Amino acid sequence: MNRIPWYVWTSLASVSCIVLGVYWDISWHMSIGRDSFWTPAHLAIQAGGIISGVSGTYLILSTTLRKRPGGIAVWGFRGPLGAFLGVWGSATMVVSAPFDNWWHSAYGLDVRILSPPHTVLTTGVLGVAVGAVLVIVATLNGATGPVRERLRMLMLVIGGEILVLAMIAILEMTFRANLHRAEPYRAVAIVAPIVLLAIARVSDHRWGATAVAAVYTGFMIVALWMFARIPAEPKLGPVYQPITHLVPLEFPLLVIAPALLFDVVGARLHAWPRYRLAIVLGAIFVVALVAVEWPFAEFLNSEPSRTWVFGTDYFPYFERPEWASARHQFLSTGPFARGIAEAVVAAMAASWLGLALGDAMRKVRR
Repeated sequence: MNRIPWYVWTSLASVSCIVLGVYWDISWHMSIGRDSFWTPAHLAIQAGGIISGVSGTYLILSTTLRKRPGGIAVWGFRGPLGAFLGVWGSATMVVSAPFDNWWHSAYGLDVRILSPPHTVLTTGVLGVAVGAVLVIVATLNGATGPVRERLRMLMLVIGGEILVLAMIAILEMTFRANLHRAEPYRAVAIVAPIVLLAIARVSDHRWGATAVAAVYTGFMIVALWMFARIPAEPKLGPVYQPITHLVPLEFPLLVIAPALLFDVVGARLHAWPRYRLAIVLGAIFVVALVAVEWPFAEFLNSEPSRTWVFGTDYFPYFERPEWASARHQFLSTGPFARGIAEAVVAAMAASWLGLALGDAMRKVRR
């Protein structure tokens, strides 16, 4: 193999469209409301699913009809495992569209991230994303030389995009007003180590986890700056905040700090058994995240942060002035010590799962 196959590029394109569309859709809901299914954001999400479905179907049919070796067999068809997952995810995403349209017609605006139709959509997106990773992994594991290096870079990029999706899935728990509570750290500990360690492990890059976190951080910051420049106004009420532009999501969490420690400590302890390494990495993740995010959240709630760089004065049109976030205040902490202990345990389990998934993906060849 002397060049990257076309289906690797379509895998990356499908996930990229979905990531952009999901971010855009949430911003649209916060700024305008749900005025129609045929918004650019929805079209971008569904375009990602369609790209995955079409490319996966072609891979499966070409493998089956030409009787090419490799792949797995499903109902008489043969093709790459990632292609089958991508097609299934694409079909699930398409099914979610009329469900979402009916839901909003029946119940009006739904500002929850994981409403029933969004849950169906998220399941489909997960299928597309995992399918894309498996397609790239299978190609990576059979490549050598410069092509392998480029595939590793693409793997880290798509890993960062998946981390964006994972962090958006827990967005409601990680709002800035919550960052002096245990709940957001526990939520991040459940999802982030899995993505960081699985992608870093299979890519075998010295700074794999840091690169994945950097892609997430870079995307969120650029989107914060760019979306705030797009004119918009609410089309639903009641309107509690003056809106003149799309409201972007908040400044990204500083998961790059524990990701950097993952790479440093992981390199030194790479010979350790998986369970021991997971215990150390899980504890490091939570301690490092709290250590950097707690004071940074203080800064984000302070006057100096209220600039276009950090975007802490952007609020959705439905945010009431008396809410803690609108007043740049934190919610009460609650049982913090117990919550952080639960976060450490969750991070250890997630770290073990991430390491195990990474090791398993190293063996994927079809």
